[in-house]
Amino acid sequence: LKYFFIFCGLFLIFTSASMILIQIKALNFYDNSLDPNAFDESTAFSRVFSMLGGVLVYAVFMVLQYVALNVTVLCFMTLYRQKQNTLPTTEEMWGYIKYYYLKILGSNVLLYILLIIGFMFCLVPGVYLSPIFALVTPIMIAENTSFGYAFNQSFKLIRDNWWSTFGVFVVVYIILYVINLVISLPSTILGAGNFFLHFTKNSQALSLPIAIITTLLQSISFFFQILMSVTVGIVYFSLTEIKEGTGLMERIN
Repeated sequence: LKYFFIFCGLFLIFTSASMILIQIKALNFYDNSLDPNAFDESTAFSRVFSMLGGVLVYAVFMVLQYVALNVTVLCFMTLYRQKQNTLPTTEEMWGYIKYYYLKILGSNVLLYILLIIGFMFCLVPGVYLSPIFALVTPIMIAENTSFGYAFNQSFKLIRDNWWSTFGVFVVVYIILYVINLVISLPSTILGAGNFFLHFTKNSQALSLPIAIITTLLQSISFFFQILMSVTVGIVYFSLTEIKEGTGLMERIN
């Protein structure tokens, strides 16, 4: 948890700030649309493109944030295992994260593109590839290897274990989905109440306090994504043990 806040906190702040800015722009866009004198075709296009730019910045920060989370968790697990169940220091963690972050970022962008292509073909290829691609990052970090080797190794590791691996990820995803529903429920209620309150007054349907509360709740829900990253690491080490018996060989040595 300490390393989560140290190495992911800055990304979380940038992502939250960009989300608040998007909601503020949406607020101004809606507010100005109610005034025909201040809302013509040229200003409408400029505001739309401004919002799209904000969404793009938010998406970039989200990717950077998720990569930072996965790299932090998996580097911690790898170091903890290498040091024989001894907690890694901040300097050791920073050295690993600094070394792997850009490599994992580039590989994840490529994997996202492949997944999107897979989901475009009737969803089935994307569903099949999702648990396989999830193993690429822990292989690259734990085995200090290239993307090509990790890509091929992920198919070998999951062979004969695809259904059990997929089932584990589905269960954890359902847990995270329920957590996100519970966390986002207050913001949903506040947003709906705010909309109906202002609808009769012909005023803006969003407000800055609602935007800030919603963003803070989203940040809290992101914190629980640690569960998925830890699950990916556990699945990798478990499959490696099943296929190669690494733990037994280490004890023999």
